[in-house]
Amino acid sequence: MSATDDMKAYLAEHPRMIGALFTLIMLLSQAGTVMAASTSNTGP
Repeated sequence: MSATDDMKAYLAEHPRMIGALFTLIMLLSQAGTVMAASTSNTGP
């Protein structure tokens, strides 16, 4: 069994984790956008 098959089987048995993983990915992508926007360039 490959890792993809293992993940599919796990998510099939625990459907609530699909929503939790989606929320986590969305939060991480938003945090990355905020960090990228908050960098400041100092100097001339």
